[in-house]
Amino acid sequence: MTKVLIVLTSHDQLGNTGKKTGFWLEELATPYYDFKDAGVEIVLASPMGGQPPLDPKSAEESFQTDATRRFEADPAAKAQLAATVRLDSVKQADFDTVFYPGGHGPLWDLAEDKDLIKLIESFLAADKPVGLVCHAPGVLRHVKTPTGRPLVEGKKVTGFTNTEEAVMGLTEVVPFLVEDELKAKGGVYSRGEDWASYVVSDGLLITGQNPASSSATAAQLLQRLA
Repeated sequence: MTKVLIVLTSHDQLGNTGKKTGFWLEELATPYYDFKDAGVEIVLASPMGGQPPLDPKSAEESFQTDATRRFEADPAAKAQLAATVRLDSVKQADFDTVFYPGGHGPLWDLAEDKDLIKLIESFLAADKPVGLVCHAPGVLRHVKTPTGRPLVEGKKVTGFTNTEEAVMGLTEVVPFLVEDELKAKGGVYSRGEDWASYVVSDGLLITGQNPASSSATAAQLLQRLA
């Protein structure tokens, strides 16, 4: 059976604002059911294990979708979320692909996590596709090729735009801007309209721009696996 690893953030502080952050519910729920309904086995992981923090904003009514409502009403899914495995216990060999939902949390912990960086490098070395959506493409900032170059250098990528971050009012709060960082590392960055679905695929690397892109990103991963 095909197995996917979904890696979530353990970080819950929104910079120095005193507000909470975490993973974005829609970016977990939509791919979760895209994978599940395709018969793929799902394992959830996070740096600290256990219940990862949910960005409270993503639970607001205006951000709910059929998938988020399905997730909230699914005892098995919620039990799985409450018991994520520790990232440092995960082995690439046990999975066919890995997917990273966004939310602002990953910019603080996943982007700097040595286990995670090695994990992404090992998936790509094993010729397995990697999918990242919204803020999660920012976790590629320290990922390297076997020759030591930035992974995204010369690769087509997308991720949360500077203008989308400005609408969120967090340009000065986040540790780095995803769009700027991908460009700084030599990525061939492109984008669609703000808040519209936009996905870029380059070899094994599949990136989505924002929450609206999560289903299309998961679909491209499933296509690669087929």
